[in-house]
Amino acid sequence: MSVPPDPPPTTRIPAAGRFDQPDAATPPAPAYKTPPAVPPPTPEPLPTPQPAPGRLRPSVAAGPYWAGVVATAIVALLVGVVGVLIFESILDIDLVTQDPLDTGSTTAAYIVGGVAAALVAGLLLYALVLSTPRPRAFFGWIMGLGTLAVALLPLAWTDDVTSALCSGLVNLLIGIAIWSLLAGVLTRTVRMVPAS
Repeated sequence: MSVPPDPPPTTRIPAAGRFDQPDAATPPAPAYKTPPAVPPPTPEPLPTPQPAPGRLRPSVAAGPYWAGVVATAIVALLVGVVGVLIFESILDIDLVTQDPLDTGSTTAAYIVGGVAAALVAGLLLYALVLSTPRPRAFFGWIMGLGTLAVALLPLAWTDDVTSALCSGLVNLLIGIAIWSLLAGVLTRTVRMVPAS
């Protein structure tokens, strides 16, 4: 009795249109995950070129500076007027002044003195900024000593201590107002520019 021969091995031929389907006997391939997109690094800003040290000089914006000086002069004369009003009109204390225009009025003397002091201080500060290495320090010393001097001057003009002290107080307030306001004006108007 003869044994039938083994059947030839069969090759599975996929059905038409089914080439993209995986064979049931093979496990599915793992899904490939794309890595998250990494944004490109932002370039660092280039440093701005700085002028060479020692090549800067101070410059003052003239228009705003002198407008600030005029405003300071107005404040100084108003401090004098208020001082005269308080001491002479309300407290009935005569103030001691030097009247350069011979107006015969204490109020006019304080108006002229306050305006003149503010303009001279503004001119001095402007010159110091353009000519000295530390203008704020020099201006502070000059204004401090000058204010102290005008506050003490009335004691040399009269023997009435009350009048002299009240006049010195008004002078002191005018000096402090001019000093502080001009220092603020300088802060807002000065800038460093390259030396030509």
